[in-house]
Amino acid sequence: MFSKIVVALNDLPESQRALRTAIDLARSYDAELATILILGDLPAYTSFSVVVDPGASAAMMEERQKFHSEMHEKAANTARELGVHTYGSIVVGKEVRAILNFLKEQRADLLVVGLHQHDFYLSRLWNSLYDLAQDATCSVLGVH
Repeated sequence: MFSKIVVALNDLPESQRALRTAIDLARSYDAELATILILGDLPAYTSFSVVVDPGASAAMMEERQKFHSEMHEKAANTARELGVHTYGSIVVGKEVRAILNFLKEQRADLLVVGLHQHDFYLSRLWNSLYDLAQDATCSVLGVH
């Protein structure tokens, strides 16, 4: 049924549950598994740091890329321990558009995302999930 599964990662616990579900599905369907992390823009407040240190934004982006790479490695190790090969991608851009482009390029059959239960994320989360579900070229599975 599924031959290529993509799981969206971040540093929240719900993302780790989505990863575990995606690994289980990949193992069940003997599917490829890809992990994706979005490297978005730095927050607006970081622009103040450039006044103090002109290289600060480059250093912050480098640190974020390192953190994302470590998350991919951790996800790959978890998958490997459970008998699933995975590969990771870091994409740059706006969250929804970057994921949609990745799904299309990879010809994914299923996107697995963690459903974050924090109140202040709720409206943003549902807007993002709605956009993903409406425009995705594959099925979307939300995991609590």
